[in-house]
Amino acid sequence: MPDVTKTASAVEDAVAAPAPAETAAPAKQEKARSLWGDAWRDLRRNPYFIVSSVLILFLLTVAAFPSIFTSASPTAGDLVKHYLGQPDLGHVGQPDWLGYDGQGRSVYARMIHGTRASIIVGITVTVIVTVVGGLMGMIAGYFGGVWDAILSRITDIFFGIPFLLGAMVVLQSFEDRTVMVVVGALAFLGWTQMARVMRGAVITVKQSDYVHAAKALGAGTTRILFKHILPNAMAPVIVVATISLGGYISAEATLSYLGLGFASPTVSWGVDISTAVDQIRVAPHILLWPSIMLSITVLAFIMLGEAVRNALDPKMR
Repeated sequence: MPDVTKTASAVEDAVAAPAPAETAAPAKQEKARSLWGDAWRDLRRNPYFIVSSVLILFLLTVAAFPSIFTSASPTAGDLVKHYLGQPDLGHVGQPDWLGYDGQGRSVYARMIHGTRASIIVGITVTVIVTVVGGLMGMIAGYFGGVWDAILSRITDIFFGIPFLLGAMVVLQSFEDRTVMVVVGALAFLGWTQMARVMRGAVITVKQSDYVHAAKALGAGTTRILFKHILPNAMAPVIVVATISLGGYISAEATLSYLGLGFASPTVSWGVDISTAVDQIRVAPHILLWPSIMLSITVLAFIMLGEAVRNALDPKMR
């Protein structure tokens, strides 16, 4: 006969014993990051991106609100008092801080106000060539066949025209070379590279499984192009556009220096560099400061483009 006392004791011990620990819940899976998420994480850690972004933000502020930085007029001159006046580096932010040019105008005021023309040209041309070249490259790459043959041959014809020489020929036919005329000339010849980049990206993306799945589900051509292909083909286009922006600013300054871009009374770094050549021996500061601003601006956009390229290109990681 079983011992009742021992049995009762065993039951009490079982009740008093702590319950076995529950199986730990599986760790929460980390949310998968997209290409753009990884790129943004890398950009925030890239010193080139930080430095270039600060410079570009400063330049955009100067272009949008030049009156914050100087109250002097960039076009008003005084030949009697200020002819080739030397810089007074102690008068920071004053009209005579960087000296005066051959017409008695403040070099500092012209440097500040000249930012607007260069930034407008660079950004506007980049937007136009990205839209036009991107659309042509997307159509050629997606539809292929006759569309690809025709658009590719048109691109090759424009690609064979030297960029600056072609822009000089176009601008020579206009007497009044306003901002829009200069923008139109540069955009007319600058879209070819963007079209080639977009075409190659679309050809690669359209082979993806999600594009074939969208076609199988009955998605229309417009939806496939702008919903599935375009977002995944934009990475190389953004890189090329960012780097090219600095090149368009440099091209505008070059054309203005040659007398085929902007002309007075338009305030531009290229115009100031062109007019400073005659006095470079007696007043080198007239050439120095707009050249420095032009170099900094072009360098800032090139640095930004390189940082974006390194972040978006998996091979660079």
